[in-house]
Parts: sequence; C-alpha cells; structure tokens
Amino acid sequence: MADQPVSAPLLLASGTANRPLAEEIASTLEISLADVTVRRFADGEIFVRLNQNARGRDVFIVQPTPPPADNLMELLLLIDAAKRASAARITAIVPYYGYARQDRKDQPRVAIGGKLVANLLTAAGTDKLLGMDFHTHQIQGFFDIPVDHLYAAPVLTGYFRSLELDNPVVVAPDVGAAKMARGFARRMDATFAIIDKRRPSPNVAEVMQVVGEVDGRPCIIVDDMIDTAGTLESVVNALTDRGAAEVYAAATHAIFSGPAVERLSRAPVKEVVVTNTLHLPPEKRFAKLRVLSIAELLARAIRYTHSNESVSQLFD
Repeated sequence: MADQPVSAPLLLASGTANRPLAEEIASTLEISLADVTVRRFADGEIFVRLNQNARGRDVFIVQPTPPPADNLMELLLLIDAAKRASAARITAIVPYYGYARQDRKDQPRVAIGGKLVANLLTAAGTDKLLGMDFHTHQIQGFFDIPVDHLYAAPVLTGYFRSLELDNPVVVAPDVGAAKMARGFARRMDATFAIIDKRRPSPNVAEVMQVVGEVDGRPCIIVDDMIDTAGTLESVVNALTDRGAAEVYAAATHAIFSGPAVERLSRAPVKEVVVTNTLHLPPEKRFAKLRVLSIAELLARAIRYTHSNESVSQLFD
C-alpha cells in the first residue's frame, strides 16, 4: 500500500505531544490541521477520534513519543483510527523516537524497547515512518515498513554558519556521537575533536581527555540529544579548562530531564542550540537556550512523500 500512488489530498493530523510543531508544519504546507479529538476518560484512558473524512486520503500523523508512554499510546490510537477510517496510506511523523536507547540486549534479561515500539507502530497500521536523528541508525532496521530517517544537521549547521565563528572545532562528546559530529564538521568546513572518557574504577570520577586542538578556538559540542546534561556539563568544563575561546552546545532533541536546566544554566557555555522536535514548556527554557524550528524540513519531507518524490534531496 505504501508504494501505491496517492492522489487524494493529504490529511495532516496531530497528537498532543507537540501540537505547536504540527501547526507550524501545517502553516508551511498552507493547509489546516485535521480536526481531531483527544481526551481522557475519568480513569485516564485515552480516547481519540478523527472528526473529518479520511477515506482514501494520504494521512500524516505528527507525534513525538517521549515519556510518559501516553504519547506513544496516543500515536497508536490515532494510527488505528485512520486505518479504520479507510485511509489510503498512513505515515507516522515521529520527530523524536522514544525507547531508541533500548536498541540491543547488552545485559541479561532486558527488553529491546526500540524494536518493540517498531512492532507496535507497524501492527497498528503504519505504512511508513518518518523520523529524525534516531539515537542509533540501526533503529531503521527494526521496521518492516519504509523508514525515512531525516537529520537536523542542515538546520543546525545553517545557524552556526550564520554566526561566522573564527576557525571553529566541532566536538563529539563520546565515541557514539563521532559520526554525527564528523558530518557536522564537514558541513561547516571545520576541524573535528573528540572526548575520550574513562572511568578508572567504580565510583571514581571520570577522567576526560580531549583528542584534538581546541586551545583559543570556538568549540561546538554536537550530539543527538541532551537528557540530564551531566556529560555535556563535564565536556563544557573540560573544553574551557583546555583554553577553548567559547563553547556552544548543539543537539537535535532537548529532553532536559531532572537537573538538566540547572546544569546548563550554570555551565560556562555561551549558547545551547536545539530543535523543536520536542515541546519545551516554560520551566525547561533558560537564558542561554536557542530553539530552531524543523517545521520547514518536515513539511518538505511530507510534500515529497505525498507526491512520491525522493526525500534524499533534503540531505543536500
């Protein structure tokens, strides 16, 4: 079904996890968001309903899936509602894919949450998934349906190029972020550095080494997400101690759990640059935070998908 041409007008719906982003996407596409009812019964159970015709239409549902699990359940119910309304094709737009960090069995008797969520989305009736900056690329292989994996790098690098930094260094905070940081550095025509973290023994503070030249130069720390910001705070301090002229932090997903806002507010970082894949309430915002929009990028991906064009042009 996903490979068949769809000629009916597209229908853009949204859950409640990040409605401002969905509204911005709709504005960019010059269409209206679908009329959707999402409410809860007295016991907290979620009820959803599409309040307009979806028969034969190309339905796109925007919903990131951060905790609580209600966000995921809401997406599954919206997909099921569209399927039962005889939609021609259903594409889940998941700017932030929750449970992606549970992507392998690295301990005895643990679940692989990333695969389980993929199974749930497929079983619900998703024909195609469009995500952004998965925590690991192998998440794409968890799906038996087409997946378009987009990157926020064009948005982030465009902003940093506008700052016209003098001889910047892009820094990977750990080995896992190295590939993303290298691509970031290539787009900016900048040099690359990486943080080598070691824990000499249990319950002993990490010893951090910077592999690369950062003295006297502006540094941009790049990662896919900022959660509690513990590692990021340590990396900022390490770069500052080694003479970095100024330090910026860039990430696609601003989770900001627990003490993250406090840590980032006190860290010697000039600016923390994130995207709006997740909705940030006022209590998670602070003076040094800058939020860039990915709405135009997602709107173009939706337009290309609806017209059965390649989305690879978004990577240029």
